[in-house]
Amino acid sequence: MLIRYLVLSSLLLMCGPATLAAQGTLLKEGTCPSGFFSSGKYCVPIKDDAKPAMPRGGQCPSGYYSSGNYCVAMRRDAPVAVPKDGSCPSGYYASGSYCVNQHTPKHVDQKSKR
Repeated sequence: MLIRYLVLSSLLLMCGPATLAAQGTLLKEGTCPSGFFSSGKYCVPIKDDAKPAMPRGGQCPSGYYSSGNYCVAMRRDAPVAVPKDGSCPSGYYASGSYCVNQHTPKHVDQKSKR
């Protein structure tokens, strides 16, 4: 845990919160979602291959469930979802209060889906 905390602290100093969010670390809003642990002002994934999570802003999109103030993906390879603000961009569909990408994320190993 200490090593993970030191790495988190170093990343925050070098890259800022936006980079941490891209790596699965979230700013803490109340209790951390399932699969994450609290570290100061952040929720850090317990495992390196944790399911994606994001702050909840209304109804979670399909493929995600509510966990406190967060929406957590039901699968590690869940499509990317972004908060909906007007119409969804090309390649996305509306679901709950979010726009969901119609495609599987590029970082997911397609072999693992078999």
